[in-house]
Order: sequence, then structure tokens, then C-alpha cells
Amino acid sequence: MTVIASKGAGPFIAPAAILSLLVALVPLIFIFYNSTAGGTSAEAFASIVESNLFLRAMRTTMEVSLLASLISVVLGYVVALHLARQSARRRAALMVLVLLPFWTSILVKSYAFTIILGREGIINGFLSWATGIDVALPLIFNRVGVMVGMTNYLTPLVVFPVLASLLAIDPALYRAAEIMGAKPARIFLTVTLPLSVPGVLAGALSAAVMSLGFFIVPALMGGKQDLMLANLVDFYTREVLDWNIASAVGVILFALVAIFAVPATLLRSKQQGGH
Repeated sequence: MTVIASKGAGPFIAPAAILSLLVALVPLIFIFYNSTAGGTSAEAFASIVESNLFLRAMRTTMEVSLLASLISVVLGYVVALHLARQSARRRAALMVLVLLPFWTSILVKSYAFTIILGREGIINGFLSWATGIDVALPLIFNRVGVMVGMTNYLTPLVVFPVLASLLAIDPALYRAAEIMGAKPARIFLTVTLPLSVPGVLAGALSAAVMSLGFFIVPALMGGKQDLMLANLVDFYTREVLDWNIASAVGVILFALVAIFAVPATLLRSKQQGGH
């Protein structure tokens, strides 16, 4: 029945799908074309591969993406586990709180975090008041600020696939483990965690894909040492005005995203098909 419904919806979905494809495909073709100087040279790629700035941005991008994804998976798993143990009505209400980060512009949230995390911000102000001494923890314009801003955005992306995996676990397995005398910690390690791995992997890959292309958070909440590939593209387009190299960096960034996006898409499709 689902297959028939999907086929019947094809003619209605096709126009929007074609339009979306063209909107995304035309700029990509232009970037690929521009990165090779009109299809005649790979000089831009050779130049950036030998650039220390590019290598540093590449290393920073991978480090930040890996760390942000790891933190988001831990936080997202805790939230998803809490939601899975709630009643359906209460879970629906709590899901609204999970979706809140998506309802606010990431630019607005980044500026808000500068007020919260600044040297004279809310956190340092509270600590100064509580301890009676002047506290000025460096919580922004460094890697800490970048992690806070990115995990705030990425954590909900992890919650949804993990929650789907947790809700798909048969409650009879928990009852069987309890009858066999297993304690809550052992039930979690032998039942909950192994069966939720597909959701964890899907969430981790989704977070990694999104984190690779972050621009606003590193630009507003990070320091000079937190230059990522997206920021490097901005640097070459606005400061250096070298569109060929900027396009080449964009192509490399697109390839990195594709490497993570393909497994994430396959995992999510497999997960949805299983449900």
C-alpha cells in the first residue's frame, strides 16, 4: 500500500524535486567549472594543497567536526533516552523543547551566546557574584565557544534518529532481562545500547555532515586558530578575491561532505525501512 501511494505521489513531487535539483545543481556546476579555470587547469588545487593555511584549516575542520559530533552524540543520547522513557503525551511536549534551537536563527543564537559566555557575560557575572572574586573565564572566541555554538545546533539532529531506535526496541526484551536478574546498568549495556547503535551512527554521521560546513559559529564565536574550510572560502572570496582557489576549496569541502553524507543517507533509509 505504501509503495503504491509513493508511486502515485510521484507526479506531484516531481516538479518540486526538479526545481530543487536545478537550484542546487547550477551553482555546483559553476563552482566545479570555476575551480578548474574553465575546465583547462588544476592549478588552483595544486596551489591550495601546498598552502599551510589550507592544511591548517583542513586539520581544524576535521578536529572541530569530530569533537562537536562526539559531544552532540553524548548529549543527544542522554536526551533521547530520557524522552523514550516518557509517556507519549509528555514526550510530544518535551520534543517542542528539543526543536527550539531550530526555531531561532543561528546568527541570532551566536550573538546571544556572546552575551552569555563573554568575559563580562552572564556566566562569568554569576561566578563573580557567587565567589566574591572577579572571574573572567575564556568561554568565547576560542574552541570552547565554537563547541558550545555547534553542539547547541547539532544535538537535536542526533536526538531524532537515536529516539527512533530506542522506541523500536521491544519492551519484552527489558522485561526478560529483569526476570533474568539483570540490573539497570547491565540492561542498558546489553540491550539498550547495542540495539540503538544504528540510530547513534545515523545521528553521528548527520552531525558530522552538518559540522563540516559550519561558517557563522566559528566566525563569531571562535578565534583565529578556529579557521575552518567554510571560513577559508569566505577569506578567498572577500579578502583575496581569488575565485578559482575559493571554488577549489569549495569542491574539496563538498567532497568531504559527500563522504559522510552517503553513509548517513543509507543508514537513515535502512532505519526507516526497518521501521
